[in-house]
Amino acid sequence: MSKSLDEIIAGLPSEEQAAIEVRYQELKQEVEGLRELREIAGKAQADIATALNVTQPSVSKIENQADMYLSTLRRHVRAMGGELELVVKLPKHPPLLLRHLGDASGHSAQETKPKVRRQRSRAAA
Repeated sequence: MSKSLDEIIAGLPSEEQAAIEVRYQELKQEVEGLRELREIAGKAQADIATALNVTQPSVSKIENQADMYLSTLRRHVRAMGGELELVVKLPKHPPLLLRHLGDASGHSAQETKPKVRRQRSRAAA
């Protein structure tokens, strides 16, 4: 007769059971993609489409994209009622929160670039 997973885990030493529980809780906090995130938020694609002022097929396309602009992701998450935070993890440093990247209300790359004056040629002068 076969054993269930719960029975197998119950037969392990308590340290291993604790490690499995910790990993299980970590995995529960991970999301595979925007579709799963939307479902967790209890929203339909039509709800997101209305909030973003786009069509439902556009929402489906966004959910299936492998790559997108951060501003698109941020708007999508806000349409679900959430906020997007970007955390950078560098070796030998605590996690850092990266603010305003992909946020239209923050500082854009254009605003932070130094202004360069072009010199007029002598012929134009």
